[in-house]
Amino acid sequence: MPAEWAADSAIKRPWSNPTFAFMRARLSHWIALGFGSGLSPVAPGTVGTLWAWAVFLVIDPWLSDAGWWALIAASFALGCWACHNTGRDLGVLDHSGMVWDEVVAFWAVLLIVPAGFISQMLAFAVFRAFDVIKPPPIRHFDRTLKGGFGVMFDDAVAAFMTVLVFAIWMAIYR
Repeated sequence: MPAEWAADSAIKRPWSNPTFAFMRARLSHWIALGFGSGLSPVAPGTVGTLWAWAVFLVIDPWLSDAGWWALIAASFALGCWACHNTGRDLGVLDHSGMVWDEVVAFWAVLLIVPAGFISQMLAFAVFRAFDVIKPPPIRHFDRTLKGGFGVMFDDAVAAFMTVLVFAIWMAIYR
């Protein structure tokens, strides 16, 4: 274990799963771990995306589209910082428990796809498929971009591809 990790072993836990104690130690951990949704021992990315959907449903009545885009842009920038620091502290640059990238990307998807439970459920399934399978170009960005920006960007591409699937579907079946 590198010396700097040993000096702060309560915070930095290389190659381990984050705990509530790890999360509460720093604001960047709270954010990157999706306010606890990333602590799920099973499918943390899916749990984080579900958390994003729930938060969207609660906040949406009070935000305009412009307000949402401002929140998404600020959350993306904040996520770059939080995921960089949390990945460093965990010793894994893109740990599966870091789900803020799914949260922000799925908010963008929900803002663009048609409103309604069925559309949102299909968007959830398509987004998760892109995020898990990582087809090109998502795989390329996942492998080549590092740090907090890399963590956030590949999910932004998955969100774009999800919206593209919806746009094509709507063009064909309208």
